[in-house]
Amino acid sequence: MFLNFPILRLFDVGGQRSERKKWIHCFEDVTAIIFCVAMSEYDQVLHEDETTNRMHESLKLFDSICNNKWFTDTSIILFLNKKDLFEEKIKKSPLTICFPEYSGRQDYHEASAYIQAQFEAKNKSANKEIYCHMTCATDTTNIQFVFDAVTDVIIANNLRGCGLY
Repeated sequence: MFLNFPILRLFDVGGQRSERKKWIHCFEDVTAIIFCVAMSEYDQVLHEDETTNRMHESLKLFDSICNNKWFTDTSIILFLNKKDLFEEKIKKSPLTICFPEYSGRQDYHEASAYIQAQFEAKNKSANKEIYCHMTCATDTTNIQFVFDAVTDVIIANNLRGCGLY
């Protein structure tokens, strides 16, 4: 039996600030956006602007995409990546470097939950769901689980669009 699954097209549009305005409007009809953040870069600055924290820049970009008119009905899948590096780094480098108001423990679970909450708080639409996954791109089991979850989101969105879900 042959099943006709939809084709998944992935586009990597990462890059420098100056490039973003060139591509954002090209994706108005996408089913889902996968937004990747390197959790372990919370204490680093941008190459092109050494006064801007990388996590703050990611939050700003996430806000602009999540609340953009082109993506009103688009699901967002948030990958908080490099969890393995973050888990080691958080023991030595405080999260208050990035978030001075953070008063939690310097452990993986509490600090990663705080970062996730910062991203989720950027969502201004009650109807938009943010699907968050802590990932380690080199962990094949983790990535397979996440890929399966992403596929479920895309299929559910397609069924919803047809009135079947």
